[in-house]
Amino acid sequence: MIGLALKMLFGDTAKYLMLVAGLFFATFLIVQQASVFCGLMRWTTATLKNVGAPIFVVEERVEQVNETNPMRDTDVARVRSVSAVRWAMPLYSGIQRVRLEDGSFKTVQLIGIDAASLAGAPGRMVEGNLEDLRLPNTVVIDELATVRLSSNPKDPSKKIKIGDQFEINDVEARVVGICKAMRSFTGGPYIWTTYERALQYTPQSRKMLTAVIAAPVEGMSSEQAAAEIEKTTGLRAYVNEGFGSNPRDGGTPKGKKYGDFNTSTVWWYVKNTGIPISFGTTVVIGFIVGVAIACQTFYAFVLDNLKHLGALKAMGMSNFRLSLMLVVQALTVGVIGFGLGLLATSGFAMGAIENGQPPFYMPWQIPVATFLAVQLICMLAALMGIIRLGLYEPAMVFRA
Repeated sequence: MIGLALKMLFGDTAKYLMLVAGLFFATFLIVQQASVFCGLMRWTTATLKNVGAPIFVVEERVEQVNETNPMRDTDVARVRSVSAVRWAMPLYSGIQRVRLEDGSFKTVQLIGIDAASLAGAPGRMVEGNLEDLRLPNTVVIDELATVRLSSNPKDPSKKIKIGDQFEINDVEARVVGICKAMRSFTGGPYIWTTYERALQYTPQSRKMLTAVIAAPVEGMSSEQAAAEIEKTTGLRAYVNEGFGSNPRDGGTPKGKKYGDFNTSTVWWYVKNTGIPISFGTTVVIGFIVGVAIACQTFYAFVLDNLKHLGALKAMGMSNFRLSLMLVVQALTVGVIGFGLGLLATSGFAMGAIENGQPPFYMPWQIPVATFLAVQLICMLAALMGIIRLGLYEPAMVFRA
């Protein structure tokens, strides 16, 4: 029965290819757009991933890492005074302008970290020594900055290298290291320097502290330490998921939940920007196009083969087995179309990773959900065929 169903399917080459093409297009559109959306949302939390600290303490009304209210310098000492805190260091994070040798300007994400401990430093150095950051007028840049801050980005020989200099708000900055870092949501490169020097690079204001990064004492989870910090200081303490979280010894106090700064940041962009609607509309269109093409083509396929199916029905084959044949045919084109669409998306992903944009991140949930969506499309198409077949009388086969 299955062999007969597949012979009927592959025998009608035009409709078979049309079905596969429709499901391929739907798969590619859904997976590609959903993955670019996830990649863009990851970029919104780039600072949290580039600054490896278990806890971020910010002003009490802050909801996401890219929009913070400045704090007083004395807040660092307040956080350090909490018994649940092992260490607490100041952090500056802000967008600044870099003046290049040719007089042009570029926007960068400037990170200022504690000079003594270097807490919040980049996790992976490519060139140079991180300790050289303590030297006068020095910075560490990411790999993107070597291209973006060069006088001629298209010429590899013009890339920024260790020892090169540029200006940040008319103050000299000398490169002593190059690191790997995730690209920021604004698209600019990351530059690290010491906290005191970051304040020199930044136009002065009454309050300059962006956040306090901290870690819990031994034997205490980040959630517990965050609870103690909020209780003692009145500031907002977020857990940076993936850094220093220890779930043992009770976790979060009962009745109180402390948010992950990554999740809070992503949800802020979901609720306050049009990004989800834009990408979601494209995904829905992809699903609708897949339904339209698959249902219409499969229904036409059933109509063309109705006499053959009716003959089988007249010879005693039950409606259930005939319906099962249609389901097998629909599932077959669904698997083939999904596989080809996922393969094309993988090719797109390789190009995106090589070029650095657009952002692309495909968690396992996306292909699984897309596979189920494609199979749903196929089942809808098969259902239309089953309904038409159920209305077909076997005696109609023998009419002249």
